Amino acid sequence: MTAPMQFYLPIAEVSVNAFLLFGLGGIVGVLSGLFGVGGGFLITPLLFFIGIPPTVAVATGANQVVASSISGVLVHLKRKTVDIRMGTVLMLGGLAGSTAGIWLFNLLSRLGQIDLTVQLSYVVFLGIVGTMMLQESLRSMSRARRAQPVKRSQHMWVHRLPLKVKFRTSGLYISIIPPLLVGFFVGILAAVMGVGGGFIMVPAMIYLLNMPTKVVIGTSLYQIIFVTAFTTFMHALTNQSVDLMLALMLILGGVIGAQIGAQLAMRLKAEQLRVLLALLVLSVCLKLSWDLVATPDELFSIAARSGG
Repeated sequence: MTAPMQFYLPIAEVSVNAFLLFGLGGIVGVLSGLFGVGGGFLITPLLFFIGIPPTVAVATGANQVVASSISGVLVHLKRKTVDIRMGTVLMLGGLAGSTAGIWLFNLLSRLGQIDLTVQLSYVVFLGIVGTMMLQESLRSMSRARRAQPVKRSQHMWVHRLPLKVKFRTSGLYISIIPPLLVGFFVGILAAVMGVGGGFIMVPAMIYLLNMPTKVVIGTSLYQIIFVTAFTTFMHALTNQSVDLMLALMLILGGVIGAQIGAQLAMRLKAEQLRVLLALLVLSVCLKLSWDLVATPDELFSIAARSGG
């Protein structure tokens, strides 16, 4: 140990404060329970900010996403707000997507472009999703103030697709093709960006699949657990980029935070939650954008090449 509560992380090859990691895990855990996102979209950039290399941040951040999601989904299972059938369809798409994503991640690593790709992906996706969520949430809040009924588009093209299945918990009778495609896309993001994909999954479930808001969070977390656990295992197997000490600190904070977040979610309105999440997503996007264009403290870095 180089200073009080400073830990050396052997895979990441940096020293960090244990309380800082525990706190980061806790904050992301609260968000997981509150919004139904695994928290990877936030934990991974936060790990960039404290000096963890992007490849390690992506693979290790996924561990914390699994822990927070399990903790959060247990609360939702008690309340019967998890659509197991829909979650399973999303999960099957996600497993296929994460397999493709791991292949893409390894290809980009070999080309030496993975760090830039990961950070640019975050800027693009967080910017788009944050802006769309903020616009929709503000519209919903203004409609609620004027006491107008919320008209949710029915997406008739979704109803025309074949292979229809009844999802009783969600009260839907739709084709399994849209949930499979949503799951596949989120699976790719899980592998390349180290996210659970909740920040894409939750809006897609609400606005594309027309799922009721009360079951969206629990179902999203249920799917995230399996896809992200699979992604973490594949990263550990193919890249050896999972730092166990880093993961443990994040998980301890995340599990406690998720329980707090799930309780807070009961006390806030859905529109308020979406506005808060949108603002959070946009603020992380702006910080990442600034880091990409600002002059770094060290213009050059020396790293040993892996693989000879």
